[in-house]
Amino acid sequence: MNIERLLSPDCVLANVPGDSKKRVLELIARTLAEVHPVLDEEETFDRLIERERLGSTGIGEGVAIPHCRLPNCCDTVGVLIQLDTPINFDAIDGQPVDLLFALVVPEQAAEAHLIALQAIAENFSQADFRNSLRAATDNKSLYEAAIAAH
Repeated sequence: MNIERLLSPDCVLANVPGDSKKRVLELIARTLAEVHPVLDEEETFDRLIERERLGSTGIGEGVAIPHCRLPNCCDTVGVLIQLDTPINFDAIDGQPVDLLFALVVPEQAAEAHLIALQAIAENFSQADFRNSLRAATDNKSLYEAAIAAH
């Protein structure tokens, strides 16, 4: 799966202050609601928090992939965030997180959800990909680094 299909330039945020896990999830929900008005900010945030309560989406190497399914979501969409300061995300390796790719999928799209998660995790498992995202200095260069991975 091509990241470009999941990610619009409006949903890519570089050098975001790394306040807390809750604040970053709020930012994800707000960004998605602004770019995709059919998505409710509060419901998106609640679903992301609900998913985190099941277990952290921090996959290690400074990366988290928060995700959830939403009833009003018509298509799989993502938000990519590069934090200026890593935050505690209860990741499986205990390391703080500075790269997040949030994924929201239609409620009934269980298979598409798993395929998208696998593709994103595969990209983030590559050190070169993570390093190129970390080297980005603004939203445009972060987006370009993200979609360069095929």
